[in-house]
Amino acid sequence: MARRNSRYKASNRKRENKHADLNASLPRMTEEELYDHICNSNNSLVLVLDCIEDPHNLGACLRTADAVGVVAVVTPKNKAVSINETVRRVASGGAESVPVIQVTNLAQSMTKMKEAGLFLIGTSNQADQALYQSDLKGPIGIVMGSEGSGLRKLTMDTCDELVRIPMEGSVPCLNISVATGVCLYEIIRQRSIA
Repeated sequence: MARRNSRYKASNRKRENKHADLNASLPRMTEEELYDHICNSNNSLVLVLDCIEDPHNLGACLRTADAVGVVAVVTPKNKAVSINETVRRVASGGAESVPVIQVTNLAQSMTKMKEAGLFLIGTSNQADQALYQSDLKGPIGIVMGSEGSGLRKLTMDTCDELVRIPMEGSVPCLNISVATGVCLYEIIRQRSIA
């Protein structure tokens, strides 16, 4: 009986993550600091997440964002998950290295990023142009929609360009964190051959 209890206790302990330091402070960046960075860099890469609600998806997006050198992740304050313990565990260190800027008005913030020199590319399965046909060099902001409904209309309208990820199989779309990885690594691929 003692053996069974010890297995039960072990399986109910929180899973440790060697890559995430839950005691580390989170990186800070204000909206104004982001706009200044965009103005002063010719190769900024920003990830804009429109209403991501699942902490596992946000964590996975942050992990990938860190891997490719995203300068900041921008999300709305409302209708989106905030950084919490689950996000930090899934991000495996990404939450401790990539600033997440939560904004009151996402479309307004996107407009200011464009004015600072960022080209915003939104993803939509309704887009005519495939991701791989787009020029992804230079200062880019990739805009990803929510898990269920994709980009909101105003967010979509604020983008400079819309692209779709080609789907060859029977599933209609990818998980948001997978789609984010596909888009970010295509940007890195194109920049590496420029």
